[in-house]
Amino acid sequence: MTASAVTPTSHRLFPLAAGLILACCIYPLRAEPPARFTITPADLPNTGILFVDHQHEGRSGHGGQAIWVQPTSEEIPRAAQASKQETADQAAGRLLYNGIRLPETWPPDHLDPKSADPMPVPYLDHPPEVVPIDVGRQLFVDDFLIEETDLERTYHAAERYQGNPVYQPDCHDELNRRGVVYLGQGGVFFDLEDRLFKMFYTAGWRGPLAMATSSDLVNWTRPELSDKGNVLIDRSVDDNAVWLDLRPSHAQERVKYMECHRGGHPHSGYQLLYTSADGRDWSEGVSAGRHRGDYSSLFYNPFRDVWVFSMRATDGMGRATYYCERPEFLQADWDRDAVYWQGADRLDEPEPEGSYHPAAHAHGVQLYSRPAVAYESLIIGMHQIHRGPHNRVCEEERFPKLTDLEVGFSRDGFHWHRPSRAPFLAGTRREGDWDRAYLHSTTGVFVVLGEKLVFPYTGFSGIGPDGSRGIYHGGSIGLAFLRRDGFASMDAGPSGGTLTTRPVTFNGTHLFVNAKVPDGTLRTEVLDQSGQPIEPFTLANSVPLTGDSTLAPIVWESGSDLASLRGKPVRFRFELAGGSLYAFWVSLDQSGRSDGFVAAGGPGYTGPTDTVGRAALANRKPAPKARP
Repeated sequence: MTASAVTPTSHRLFPLAAGLILACCIYPLRAEPPARFTITPADLPNTGILFVDHQHEGRSGHGGQAIWVQPTSEEIPRAAQASKQETADQAAGRLLYNGIRLPETWPPDHLDPKSADPMPVPYLDHPPEVVPIDVGRQLFVDDFLIEETDLERTYHAAERYQGNPVYQPDCHDELNRRGVVYLGQGGVFFDLEDRLFKMFYTAGWRGPLAMATSSDLVNWTRPELSDKGNVLIDRSVDDNAVWLDLRPSHAQERVKYMECHRGGHPHSGYQLLYTSADGRDWSEGVSAGRHRGDYSSLFYNPFRDVWVFSMRATDGMGRATYYCERPEFLQADWDRDAVYWQGADRLDEPEPEGSYHPAAHAHGVQLYSRPAVAYESLIIGMHQIHRGPHNRVCEEERFPKLTDLEVGFSRDGFHWHRPSRAPFLAGTRREGDWDRAYLHSTTGVFVVLGEKLVFPYTGFSGIGPDGSRGIYHGGSIGLAFLRRDGFASMDAGPSGGTLTTRPVTFNGTHLFVNAKVPDGTLRTEVLDQSGQPIEPFTLANSVPLTGDSTLAPIVWESGSDLASLRGKPVRFRFELAGGSLYAFWVSLDQSGRSDGFVAAGGPGYTGPTDTVGRAALANRKPAPKARP
């Protein structure tokens, strides 16, 4: 794994007071609040309280929860008030699955497009006192889960597939439109119905929307879908964004499509939304607003059951994004609802002088696009960073402009934490390379294949198959890989170190980790609110974990079932030597299921969430190998 950045993380936070669970119950957001018992202050002194969420399984795929609370006498008034506040927050859609409480004004509308300051991340500045962790694997991409540690955090870059590119221009439209196949926003998803990976892409520069299929992501087929071969929509557009809904509300809306028009179309100047059951027959286009910019994107936020549109515009600091959300896809109206979201900032360094082209360094940095997807317990955003040169320079000298891909993380769906500004995937900058520059991610961002995350991406060489050159010539599609959960790791050398989480609550029964400990050990203990080990889950009883596994159970000699700790705020303390820790989670059973989201899907899963655990790894073909 390539380390793209290493930062020490040493926290000495003040001890958190023994918190009342009432303010920390987790309920995935939905249209109506959960059913509850009615509690009055008079009920509290002599009884514990069982709060029950009777939510039926909806689009997000999460079931109910039960949490037992035994308040002390001094907590009674505070408990009643906390219960009222929490109920109100849930009814208003402000309390998230991870304990984060959204502000009353949502989406936030106070950010300044002319500011070069990095985006603030309120939930990192003021995290919940107790973090519910029932949804998904808990990744260490930030300090949200960490109370204290002397481990070092490493952010990891993707590794290219050694057989790239896996998809190149071949048919008429692709060859005659500058020798290009590109994802733009496009979309790559695993279709649960057909058990195939489906790639929606643009056939040729500004060409029609087409689709290819694959069982392994490497060997692709152009199926006969129309009289134009694998073409789904035969018209030239400025840009496309396609989302394959893995759990649609209506079967005829499985495929969501956003189309961008600037000219040569009856709806020129607008962006239109369509739906389809299979990508062949489409609904009538619905205008979502005036044209904001090409390379706008969309994603589904399953934590809040809303469709999110990232609209590109040129404002303030250059290319940037605006935010619009709607519970129904076809109801989006960014003329009415959009607020400024994010642009490049002062931490985005320009291209070094002499690295690519003299005009690139002087151009500055802009946010070209940012597709996103829910993965496990957070949202991953692929920031396409434009480093120049200006289009005019590239057109005159006939070479591709430079965009690199960088990762950002969000736990509330709006605020992006970008701790590493090193490229997750960068153009090679070498003339003649198929992915020399102008790298694009795609709608869906990545899929899950066994123990790997696979990132399809487009690269441009600037040279067409016929030898012609230009800013948008010679586009192909390749793959890059990352270890499951591998965006960041917490690392320890031979002398070892520890990591203690903030207080967390869960309803699962078995603790799992994603860890690589080839030359050392990982041991774990569970602490109560006062910081004391809870028997039998102590370091002395912890069976040392060694080896390398993306799904490893933590075992204690005197019993490993955590059912007795359900609903109680506890801390996990990991003692690590000679290895790396990527994630932890408490599973509902011994399968290791995380009940978190699996990005754009993958073979072995039964829906958009991981309800099967290690069964998804059984009989899986190994992922293609990365470049040495």
